[in-house]
Amino acid sequence: MLDIVADIPRELIYERIGRLQAVMLAEGIDAFLLTQNVDLYYFSGSMQNGYLFIPSTGEATFYVRRSVQRAKLETAIRVAELGAFRLFGETLAQHYAYLGSKGEEFRIAADLDVMPAQLYLKLKELLGSAVRLEMVDGSSHIRKLRMIKSAWEISRIEGAAGVVAESLTAALHVLREGISELEWMARIEYELRIRGHIGLMRMRGFNQEITTGMVISGPAAAVPSYFDGPAGGMGLGAASPQSVSRSIIKRNEPILIDVGCCVDGYVIDQTRTAVIGKLPEILQHAYEVSELLMASTEKRMLPGTPCSSLYEAALAECASANLSDHFMGYGTDQAKFLGHGIGLEIDEWPVLAKGFGMPLEPGMVLAVEPKFTFPGLGVVGVENSYLITEQGPRTLTGFKEGLIILP
Repeated sequence: MLDIVADIPRELIYERIGRLQAVMLAEGIDAFLLTQNVDLYYFSGSMQNGYLFIPSTGEATFYVRRSVQRAKLETAIRVAELGAFRLFGETLAQHYAYLGSKGEEFRIAADLDVMPAQLYLKLKELLGSAVRLEMVDGSSHIRKLRMIKSAWEISRIEGAAGVVAESLTAALHVLREGISELEWMARIEYELRIRGHIGLMRMRGFNQEITTGMVISGPAAAVPSYFDGPAGGMGLGAASPQSVSRSIIKRNEPILIDVGCCVDGYVIDQTRTAVIGKLPEILQHAYEVSELLMASTEKRMLPGTPCSSLYEAALAECASANLSDHFMGYGTDQAKFLGHGIGLEIDEWPVLAKGFGMPLEPGMVLAVEPKFTFPGLGVVGVENSYLITEQGPRTLTGFKEGLIILP
């Protein structure tokens, strides 16, 4: 078997588990049970098929169905074979003898925001047969812990940003009038893949899917879809009703290039607008406002600033520019946010949206994306990813800013 080297440093895994255990002790939670691939990777360094059990004190155990051998190579924490799933409750009680030993109810938190209902019911049945069990939703604790990125994580996101910058620069050489969205997106994906993009962008939201991104031109970009964003796209049919289509890229219409990639598990998210020729006046104006919005948001992205206030300030600027009806979508399909956290997933916390009052903190990484949608014409805008520092935001996006004008 080939040598497999653990990705996440051992000390970082232990530090993450320690932070989660501190939350458990503060919240009266006896243990955490993690089931989702991304959560498993974050707290163990391995994405093998299994369940990660983290007690509020003591050693965590990764119960693996497959592959136990590979999990032992990838993670620094204890690995045990899951065995018969119907005996999982008894296995836990054997390894953690204090479970229910005092006859008291044992409080287990889990990532219920992503756990299938069938699995939830089965786990309650299996674990409840061995201990007096209360299973609670611990997903908000997980998402808050993951908001603050370590230097190791930031370096991965910066690496992904560099890959996107190089790939888009290479692909622009073949962007021309008459090429289809699909054909040019395939060229971008080729450039990304040969530079280390894993081929997908993970999302946490239920039934939310995203490919490498979207390249959408002209009116097709303004076609709404189920995806919670300012641009939809026709897609390739009802089975894939968003992003690129077979539409032909034409002169003097906006080309929205909303492309990210995932390297070493971590994503970058960026958008640029291009045109072959010249944008119509109304779209040129909207694009210039998107750049002004980005610049003013950068000035406000200071530690302690409530996330919701950034969104509210953007709404006020849009109203002053008479563009409120087109901001982040159109009509009933307007998205109600200005930006979002990124990391292992594209839709992490925090969210720059109404009601999301938590303050910005150093270590947060956010994608900010002021865009404007015009049915029948297209979508224009910009998106950068930023690291929040004590001094303010630091741009992580590697590709140069500004409207891309092609002859």
